[in-house]
Amino acid sequence: MKNNNTFITLILLVLFSVNYGNSQKKDQLIKPNVIIFYADDLGWQDVELNDLDEPCAWDTPNIAALAKDAINFTNGYSPAPTCAPSRSALLSGLHPAKTGITNVSGGGIPKARRNEKYMSPYYPEGLMPEHFTIAEALKMNGYRTGHVGKWHAGALQIQESTNQGFDFAHESRGVHQRSRKSDRLHSFATNDANDPFRLSEEKYFPFTKENPNGISYPIDAVTENALEFIQNNKEEPFFLYLAHWMVHYPIHTRNRALLDYYVDKLGVELPEEDTEWTKEGQNNPYFGAMVTTLDWSLGRVIDLLKKTDDPRNPGKKLYETTYIIFSSDNGGAETRRAEVMSDNAPLDKGKKYSEEGGIRVPMLISGPNIPKGKTKDVLINQLDYYPTILNLTNSKIPAEYRSDLDGLDVSGVLLHNENEVKDNNGNPREDLWWHYPYGDDVKNQSAIRSGDYKLYKNFNSGNYVLHRLYKDGKRYDLEEKYDISKKEPEITKELASKLEKYLEDYDAKLPYKVPSKFKNDEDAAAIPVIVNDAFNAKSRKVSIQLEKGKSNVIESYALVKISDSKKVRKVKSTYIKVPVEVGSNKLEYTFTVPKEAKEYGIILIDENRFIVKGEFHKVK
Repeated sequence: MKNNNTFITLILLVLFSVNYGNSQKKDQLIKPNVIIFYADDLGWQDVELNDLDEPCAWDTPNIAALAKDAINFTNGYSPAPTCAPSRSALLSGLHPAKTGITNVSGGGIPKARRNEKYMSPYYPEGLMPEHFTIAEALKMNGYRTGHVGKWHAGALQIQESTNQGFDFAHESRGVHQRSRKSDRLHSFATNDANDPFRLSEEKYFPFTKENPNGISYPIDAVTENALEFIQNNKEEPFFLYLAHWMVHYPIHTRNRALLDYYVDKLGVELPEEDTEWTKEGQNNPYFGAMVTTLDWSLGRVIDLLKKTDDPRNPGKKLYETTYIIFSSDNGGAETRRAEVMSDNAPLDKGKKYSEEGGIRVPMLISGPNIPKGKTKDVLINQLDYYPTILNLTNSKIPAEYRSDLDGLDVSGVLLHNENEVKDNNGNPREDLWWHYPYGDDVKNQSAIRSGDYKLYKNFNSGNYVLHRLYKDGKRYDLEEKYDISKKEPEITKELASKLEKYLEDYDAKLPYKVPSKFKNDEDAAAIPVIVNDAFNAKSRKVSIQLEKGKSNVIESYALVKISDSKKVRKVKSTYIKVPVEVGSNKLEYTFTVPKEAKEYGIILIDENRFIVKGEFHKVK
């Protein structure tokens, strides 16, 4: 399934055992544990780490405490401005443009949205069996692997977390679960023994005049299952991917005492009816309660690590032998419809945007031999986690997967106080880039961060925009207010050339023109026309014939619909790409429909970026 047969796996494990034993004798090191604590939609300014201009309104004492034992990366970035692409990139170590997973809710036939002249390109729903995840890599090297919380990297059976390297999975929403019929003014946890979210006997932050001993928190199945996984697997090295559903919409809390705390702290009043919160800034008490609940969950995990002996390393607690990576899948979501959730200022925009507010995220890394309480401003991307974890755990994987990783090993920065991230040849990192070809005229763009500068290419207009975020080591235009592309033509040209090369090298998919929105375009008359579309049931081969004299096709692929087996309770489906053979005259296209496919059709893109969709046929 991953081309790593049993023989290769055994050889790697034998090599690992020899190297592990030798390293123990030499350096008295053990195989460390790894925890990735991954928040959802938590902004760079939503925690008490990177306060700029105005201090963060949300209390995150456990995150702040972890920072004292960690390196805080102030230039930490997610691979994408939305959820599924970042999660898939973190797990696979591959850039979203390489996997094609560049947005959420993929696996559909490209469709035009009302009032939009450009159509989003096809993108898959999530990871497939051919992707080799960090869980599979660590499992190959003797780790117990667990996933708790949000998956969002594929919904088919073959895409489930337990088919992507995880021994254990618990994927409920926990305390974030909310009934559609409930309202957030009344759906609070109680002390009733039959309440699935009943309040804890233990007391936690905040400690106030009204509650000097702290407050209770509702039971959270996500947190409890994470703690259980640690307890059950501490006898072996373990990898825990704890991906919280918070602080994603819906914005609510089951903790009445915590909500009241934020109402008092922010000096606001709850409405008499459950309506959307519209006061701007960091003033939403529901959101504040969610952030602090997320922080509480991290505190529970760290408390367990600090109290628990490491059975593989006598005399040490698990906290001393575990690497903890804390971050978020994308920048903060500031609003949803009329609801104001938070504020990313001074960063511009938020989730779904490639501006700083959408991709710069809180990032802490702690663990054995990592300096405590340090801050680094080097460029770090979550794509770096995969190769870094391999190095920190002395894990080996087949060369075909190792060479394909898009991130860099940052262990030199973590362990040796290096001030630059370097590639395998010792060259310092120069830039990071993002690709998000979706949405309106503002969102639909790619971006590159290179040193102090950030450049955008807008796909609708074709224009470049350049900002200088820093100057001489100090904040300059972090708000991205001033486009200096005309004042700095050489820098614009240099970064545009770099970005264009990335787009070409990764075969990044670009938006398509919607023919009906360009009727007056002279190129619209030359859009390719399908004159024959035939299916041979015996060979399962589809033959497509185009009319002569039309514009050239520069991209072609087939989409076929596959589904779960009917044995599951809820059958799910998705469209996947199938390669197309192009005839020498570029007028004939053929492809074979897989036996498991339920439906098929062809997609053609011409030299003017117009899309032609063939008819989609159900397979009988």
